Amino acid sequence: MALTSEATTVWTGDLMTGSGTVSLDSSHGGSFPVNWKARAEGTANTTNPEELLGAAHASCFSMALANILTSAGHPPTSIQTTAAVTFVAGTGVTGSHLLVSASVPGVTEEQFEAFAQDAKVNCPISQALTGIPITIEAELA
Repeated sequence: MALTSEATTVWTGDLMTGSGTVSLDSSHGGSFPVNWKARAEGTANTTNPEELLGAAHASCFSMALANILTSAGHPPTSIQTTAAVTFVAGTGVTGSHLLVSASVPGVTEEQFEAFAQDAKVNCPISQALTGIPITIEAELA
């Protein structure tokens, strides 16, 4: 069964001085402000497409890794993933770096790194991002 998820942006004005809000289907009316300055320079309390992409990548990777570990007989106690997505004005998204720390009883560091590489390659968001480099640092907590 296919599931379609939605996010909506309402934008007013031009690129440089305009602004908008992003609403996630699941946020039940909550929205996040978005603008060019936040994207190009970073602005407190304002999101950007790369931050949202990072949230998607980090959560998808964590789910994939949990599934891979559990299927191999090593259910994780916890997984923390940060996805750092880089944007260069005039170029676009240039990469996603996954920083992973997990507590997985009974797994060696070498085994964990292999499981993490598998999740990096096979999580659906990583597969959707094949046009950019995806790097990873993974360690046991």
